[in-house]
Amino acid sequence: MDAILSQIRQYIAENILFEDAYPYPDETSFLDEGIVDSMNVLELVSFVEEHFGIPVADEDITPENFDSVARMAAYVQAHLVPVH
Repeated sequence: MDAILSQIRQYIAENILFEDAYPYPDETSFLDEGIVDSMNVLELVSFVEEHFGIPVADEDITPENFDSVARMAAYVQAHLVPVH
């Protein structure tokens, strides 16, 4: 899970915030703090799909799944297919 958190933090820092590091706690709400806007949410969905190989259903694009680094990591973790 730490690797997933780290990859999400790095992506947001570099591609959305244009910073060297993600400056917020993992539980910080993207929407409440104005970290991302609606276009950024679509960018995050694309990142999850491409980087982690997880298809994201339209009904999964909710604040419960995409409103913080911690929520995104939990979503990714729950949808990763275990390698046998």
